Amino acid sequence: MRTAVALALIVLGSVVFHLLSPWWWTPIASNWAYIDDTILITFWITGVVFAAVVLFMAYCVFRFRHREGSRAAYQPESTRLEWWLSIGTGIGVAAMLAPGLVVWHQFVTVPDDAVTVEVVGQQWQWSYRLPGADGRLGASHVAYVSPDNPLGIDPKDPHGQDDVIVQGEPLHLELGKPVKILLRSLDVVHDFYVPEFRAKMDMIPGTVTYYWFTPTRVGTFEVLCAELCGTGHSHMRGSVVVELESEHRTWLLQQKSFAQLRAPVRADAGN
Repeated sequence: MRTAVALALIVLGSVVFHLLSPWWWTPIASNWAYIDDTILITFWITGVVFAAVVLFMAYCVFRFRHREGSRAAYQPESTRLEWWLSIGTGIGVAAMLAPGLVVWHQFVTVPDDAVTVEVVGQQWQWSYRLPGADGRLGASHVAYVSPDNPLGIDPKDPHGQDDVIVQGEPLHLELGKPVKILLRSLDVVHDFYVPEFRAKMDMIPGTVTYYWFTPTRVGTFEVLCAELCGTGHSHMRGSVVVELESEHRTWLLQQKSFAQLRAPVRADAGN
């Protein structure tokens, strides 16, 4: 009896904690309300299953407790029960997967007016590349990586000459402007993660992954690497600054382009 009551109290305590918990979503800085809705659906489905299973265990512990003179019924299999369990499990899994497929479609369907920003991960720092006046990023390849070209930008591509390069400094984004994030790694697997943005994705060497979001709140947000990438993994941090259009334009004018960064190298080569 005590065991059955304890199991029932676990279910009751879990529900009360969920409803009265002071913890909830942190203030979001992006447009991922449907991701939060999907998490809530998953919580409700798994919560109902958890409560049903634990309460069923409590019932079984109480109903089939040891009593003098009672004998257990031996029933090694039940086709009817197996069908019910298979159907119920299938419906539950489908109910959790379906919203995820819808969210994934939105996650990778980039609006036409989104600005492109490339994030480059390497042990153990973040670098960023933004399009210049032509609005396009130049081509890049790991074969072009060198001390004077750490992001591997193709020096022969004219679209890359005006690309804005940001290394070791915060990334600045414009408030309310959709952003397509291109993710590239120069060495091992990294993961660009801004918790408040509700968005993260692995950065696979040799592959360019992407997603998009719209910053909806002014502020400074911490960047983390969410994939174990070596001994310096815990120190691979940065920040993203979301600001008004005028402030963002001022920041852009203060940054150097790929051509400007390579100018001293060309001058030294000429001497």
